[in-house]
Amino acid sequence: MPQYRKISRYVLAGLFTFAGIVHFLSPEIFVRIVPPYLPAPLLLVYVSGMAEIAGGLGLLVPTTRRMASWGLILLLVAVFPANVYMLQSYEGSRLLPVWALWLRLPLQVVLVAWAWWIRKE
Repeated sequence: MPQYRKISRYVLAGLFTFAGIVHFLSPEIFVRIVPPYLPAPLLLVYVSGMAEIAGGLGLLVPTTRRMASWGLILLLVAVFPANVYMLQSYEGSRLLPVWALWLRLPLQVVLVAWAWWIRKE
């Protein structure tokens, strides 16, 4: 396996694991971006945080890598509405500059492609 692929896997695993941990350290940030039509925002934040941690760590284990990649892809699709809602409700949230909120949308596609690429190892 090329070294860059291995490094890429560790970077992606670290990103998701760190993001998942932040869900537990600062859940109020994430609760603010849960669209109002979804029930139990705090529970959803904790569940998505657990999924990110499990997926990130799962990328590091050869026997779970493919399943973790698919799980992260599904998670990215599932949380996309929160990113759209965050952009739509910008006036009320101001968590990030508006340009960063716009950047988050195509970034989701990059993360999906990255997780897809990692699954092949």
